[in-house]
Amino acid sequence: MEKNIEILKGIEFDNLNDEGLKQLLVHKFAKNINKEIIPGENYIAVSGKVIDEDDVLWGIESMMDAWLTAGRFSNKLERELARYFGSRFSLLVNSGSSANLVAFYALTSPKLKERAIKPGDEIITVAAGFPTTINPMIQFGCIPVFVDVDIPSYNIIAEDIEKAITPKTKAIMLAHALGNPFNLNVVMAIAKKYNLWVVEDDCDSLGATYDGKKTGTFGDLATLSFYPAHHITMGEGGAVLVNNASLKKITESFRDWGRDCWCPPGKDNTCGERYCQKLGDLPEGYDHKYTYSHIGFNLKVTDMQAAVGLSQLTKADHFVARRKENHAILSEMFKEFEEHFILPVATENSEPSWFGFMLTVREGSPIDRNKFVEYLEQNKIGTRLFFGGNLLKQPAYHNLNYRKIDDLKNTDLLMNNSFWLGVWPGLNQIHYDYIINTVRKYISSL
Repeated sequence: MEKNIEILKGIEFDNLNDEGLKQLLVHKFAKNINKEIIPGENYIAVSGKVIDEDDVLWGIESMMDAWLTAGRFSNKLERELARYFGSRFSLLVNSGSSANLVAFYALTSPKLKERAIKPGDEIITVAAGFPTTINPMIQFGCIPVFVDVDIPSYNIIAEDIEKAITPKTKAIMLAHALGNPFNLNVVMAIAKKYNLWVVEDDCDSLGATYDGKKTGTFGDLATLSFYPAHHITMGEGGAVLVNNASLKKITESFRDWGRDCWCPPGKDNTCGERYCQKLGDLPEGYDHKYTYSHIGFNLKVTDMQAAVGLSQLTKADHFVARRKENHAILSEMFKEFEEHFILPVATENSEPSWFGFMLTVREGSPIDRNKFVEYLEQNKIGTRLFFGGNLLKQPAYHNLNYRKIDDLKNTDLLMNNSFWLGVWPGLNQIHYDYIINTVRKYISSL
């Protein structure tokens, strides 16, 4: 496996500096790392993690620092993530969902004055996706405005965004569907025209590019997830990418209790004005470390998570390449069944970093999606539906105050007819041969 060892430059094994101890530890946990998946005998999971001894050793190294909270590994990973994406800043959080929460709430800060998002404002998004892309706007009291998606890209029909815009529209918040970028040229042009914020949910698309530039670097903010199912992992964890220094301070504030101070854990008076400011109605000189400018959260990571994430980042390009290879294998193999399935297509001008291989059963095919995925699962082949399908049909959103553009017919189609297969790096040709043979057997029986 190719690794970008430059990422770990400047980080040393200060505690695990005994080679004998390292080898003993590797021996102890080797049996739990990346167990072989035998087609037909073992379940072929739709997603999963690929870890090695370095990931575990760096996690142990960080624990032996006895610092536990964000520290040297967190600081290093934030810098390296920013460098990997070509972003000015990255801020680690404890999950991709928290990343979406922090990114959205940053745009509600009174420090943004007339551009601050307020309750009752409208946010353009899609109903086809994962709940935590839209939950922050709902929780804050905004009105989501839903635009339909295109099939077979499964991204927003970008040309319909202008239909959704009213004087109340403040932002566009969208995910790149299953690692396939949405049409960033159109989205960013509309955002510029109407002075709208853009939040890219990049949780499923780490390493994807659009016009040769990494996704996550086009919008005002972007979010990442490092859950085990995602491109790299640190167990739980996520990050927010930011290019604007003022917005970075606001984002950091919401992550760190809402405080006005930006001192890292264990450090004081970074600003040099800890006891000489007058903020709010507090007495002059009130301790800046305990002055709060936002109603925020505590969403920081532990240093152990960051240490594992830093090690995983060295292999990110390899993981992305393997996902592309696996997606290409499935694309070629499923051409045999095109009369039954709509196959996924990359967005024009993009190079996806595929999260999954999406299939939509064609209308008129004798295949019943539900029966088919049940058959695959019975044969130990993992499948997933497209997250929440049409979120407006979910019980949690029955009383939601929202608007929609047109009838969301494609969103309903993917809810009823779509599912996806895994392309994660733990799978290879032997797993796909088994999958295709299983599909072929099912279709021949119809």
